[in-house]
Amino acid sequence: MKYFWMIFLMSIGIQAQVKESRDTILMGSRFSITIIDENLEKANQHIDLIISEIVRIEEAISDWKPSSQVSKVNQNAGIQPVKVDEEVFNLTKRALYFSEISDGAFDISFAAMEKIYDYQEGWMEEFPSDSIRLKAIEKVGYQNIVLDEVEQTIFLKLPGMKIGFGATGKGYAADKAKEFAQSLGIQAGIINASGDMATWGMNLNNEFWKIGVQNPRKPQKPLDILKVQNAAMTTSGSYEKFVLIGDKRYSHIINPKTGIPAIGLISVTVIGPNAEFANGLSTSMMVLGMEEGLRVLKEFPAYASLMMTDEGELKRSSNYRKVKRSLKKD
Repeated sequence: MKYFWMIFLMSIGIQAQVKESRDTILMGSRFSITIIDENLEKANQHIDLIISEIVRIEEAISDWKPSSQVSKVNQNAGIQPVKVDEEVFNLTKRALYFSEISDGAFDISFAAMEKIYDYQEGWMEEFPSDSIRLKAIEKVGYQNIVLDEVEQTIFLKLPGMKIGFGATGKGYAADKAKEFAQSLGIQAGIINASGDMATWGMNLNNEFWKIGVQNPRKPQKPLDILKVQNAAMTTSGSYEKFVLIGDKRYSHIINPKTGIPAIGLISVTVIGPNAEFANGLSTSMMVLGMEEGLRVLKEFPAYASLMMTDEGELKRSSNYRKVKRSLKKD
């Protein structure tokens, strides 16, 4: 009888849990925060705290907020090194690692090129001239980002040079928000940073989280459905943020070496254990293209990819199904 009552009380505790979600704009993008908690009041208090943690990260790494540490680094390009917090220093260090493994296809100094394409308006009458592109490329090059481990400083060698974390920043924020939520005792949830996701635990009724991989051609028909516990998923693509030049659509992901938007792939989804790392891989693969991108990905067996070419061909990395199964594990 005591055993029965223990089971009964445990089931009441499980059923008493609630799932609460909130959408908000952070880091210039839509974030959706979903958590499983004891009750709605606690859930909303915890979501407030999670949002505060993401705002803290944004205040440190945003390159469009003049007071941020990254903006101060940019403001001192070609002038002097800038001391930053350990968090910003290590985020930069990891970004340079992606530059090295991708042979410069990933480069946080590409920020100097963003203004040559009008992604805000969404269209341009003509392609930027070679002289405009080449002038912008002069300020790009991860080799010109100098890190001093002892002083914990970042120095951009060239005047006018800029760094930005548009590629890995949201994935990093998703990871940190997940970590922060877990420190609050939240056993399960999803942080969706505009498509860059970090998940943990189980949904209500002890079910896996179900995440659809968006189809660029048919948004209502996902390319795949992932059933996961502790997982990360990021997607880089040209189907949401792009610019029309003439009658052709160009991605917001720019090849740092040429100043020309990436071509060949319209979508790269990477799955694995860490959203920031997946972000770095998916962005690199968009620039490198399918063949070279898969070569880089192969060095990291905990990550897998689902890609769609400009022609609509779907390609999975050879380890895709294996990694997909692994994401169900606690």
